[in-house]
Amino acid sequence: MIEQPKTLTRRGFFHQAACASTAFLLAAPRVLGREKNSSPSDKLDLAIVGAGGRGGDTIGEFAKENIVALCDVDDKRAEKSYNRFDKVPHYRDFRVLLDKHPAIDAVVVSTPDHTHAVIALAAIQRNKHVYVEKPLAHNIHDVRRLMQAANEQGVQTQLGNQGHSYDDIRRVREWIQDGALGTVREVHCWYTQPYGDGTSRPSDTPPVPDTLDWDLWLGPAAVRPYHPAYVPAKWRSWAAFGTGVLGDWVCHILDPAYWALDLTAPTKILARNEGRAYSPERFPLISTIQYDFPARGNGPPVKVQWTYGQFPDIPQLKEVQLDDWNRKAGAILIGEKGCLVHGSHGGSNPRILPASRNREYQRPPETIPRVPGGHPQDWIRACKDGQPAGSNFNYGGPLTEVALLGVIATVFNDETLEWDSTNARFTNHEKANGYLQEACREGWG
Repeated sequence: MIEQPKTLTRRGFFHQAACASTAFLLAAPRVLGREKNSSPSDKLDLAIVGAGGRGGDTIGEFAKENIVALCDVDDKRAEKSYNRFDKVPHYRDFRVLLDKHPAIDAVVVSTPDHTHAVIALAAIQRNKHVYVEKPLAHNIHDVRRLMQAANEQGVQTQLGNQGHSYDDIRRVREWIQDGALGTVREVHCWYTQPYGDGTSRPSDTPPVPDTLDWDLWLGPAAVRPYHPAYVPAKWRSWAAFGTGVLGDWVCHILDPAYWALDLTAPTKILARNEGRAYSPERFPLISTIQYDFPARGNGPPVKVQWTYGQFPDIPQLKEVQLDDWNRKAGAILIGEKGCLVHGSHGGSNPRILPASRNREYQRPPETIPRVPGGHPQDWIRACKDGQPAGSNFNYGGPLTEVALLGVIATVFNDETLEWDSTNARFTNHEKANGYLQEACREGWG
């Protein structure tokens, strides 16, 4: 825990965002953030930071543009990408990449959670568009820094919650806004697999593989010895590097309800952990987090309950047959006229319950434009024509905050946290305010 940070307030952020947005609209034709005068049909010059792991899985989605530089701290992890783009220079340090390629248009960030903000901020400050895998950042202070910087620079952004560009999430919003469920006051989300095995921090110090730069992998995090318990792909369950189930899945599973119901920021958050309690190193294996969202516009207050590590006991789900995947990850919106259940990403396979309501409900016409080509293409299009992508940081940032507030709540088991989003602080719990920002290793701030 650290002292209460000087955090960008919500009021201050939206004032600056409004000014930045106006300036951005007046900035054409340099709205693309490119030094050269080019047509919107031209290809972007892209750098990929995090070319292995998740970045290696998605690099093909950006391959129709000009990939001009690759970066990864682990040569072995990035080997397939390096071989695929064998004429593209690659680097271990993103800072060297940015210095060597000042004319690039945009940067894709697919690294572990704890390094998202430092990389994305460095790119934004150089006036580069950015695509960042979810969650946007490792703490709320950094989320707001990124939102502010992106708006001030007028760059195009996208959070990597891919389902936000699916057709199904548009159907969910269209049906909810058409009144398919009537008034919705309750939402349940679940992800049934725990992260990690509950073991404590390892004490042995095996040698660092020759292919890995461990110091660069740590980035802004405090120094600790290398151990294969962290990498590759095991870092999500360690609090210093990942954000657990909540950081990994809230931006996917809650996204449809968050958008359809026009939710803002919760005012209260309460976590009840089961089994192993929170520790400074690991997340609880099982937890239920309740968020209280306030009334907004004509909408009533909404309670969102997030369960991870086990399947929730929800009476309305007893009548629906969920496949194995949707039992693992999904959500149900409960309204006065019926319910809507869907799967993980983007409200996949939405169904109305009960069957009688499903039969009688006449689906409305499509009113929300669909996204041709998918989520990365939506961002690429935004970089070229200047119209923001669907999950730009002004949307994806507040959604990420919901996840991070839940993470903080698990630290203070069974204690209700009262959140003042405007001033970015907990009004009833000073210790919780110490988790809004993290100490940053010297040279990485």
